[in-house]
Amino acid sequence: MADDSFDIDDTERRMRGALQSLKQEFAGLRTGRATASLLEPIVVEAYGQSMPINQVGTIGVPEPRMLTVQVWDKGMVSAVEKAIRSSGLGLNPNVDGMLIRLPIPELNQERRAELTKIAAKYTEQARIAVRNVRRDAMDHLKRLEKDSQMSQDDHKAWADKVQKLTDKVIGEVDAALAHKEAEIMQV
Repeated sequence: MADDSFDIDDTERRMRGALQSLKQEFAGLRTGRATASLLEPIVVEAYGQSMPINQVGTIGVPEPRMLTVQVWDKGMVSAVEKAIRSSGLGLNPNVDGMLIRLPIPELNQERRAELTKIAAKYTEQARIAVRNVRRDAMDHLKRLEKDSQMSQDDHKAWADKVQKLTDKVIGEVDAALAHKEAEIMQV
């Protein structure tokens, strides 16, 4: 395999990117404990454009079951409150001047099951992303072999490496799901 026209490191970086994206999605799923990352996916309509919530206020965690958002501009308080209500996180914001308090309610069994379904959906999207990276890599290998830039043996060896990498990353994706499900179901 002296041919360096195939970059497995780029393939691995792209697969790991899908795994990292999944972990960020998981950070936004509620587990009954207050974390600032819970609000990170929320986007606020501010100044004529969409902005992440952390660019219009400071997110705080004063208690284990409470989040706060200290909004910097008084005119943005209602937009932030509206964005939180419409986020689908099941939070009920309480406005106190420029401070928005978000009590984190206990998760009931039904909501826990719903959150595990959402986690499974995110996981399936990550698996699809990893498989798409694998497909792109395999197509690239086929093109290299077809254009006589790679021998059949090298093509087979690289294809095996790509498949092993895919299996490894998908295993990590599944492990991340198992960990998140255990975290959600923990009472």
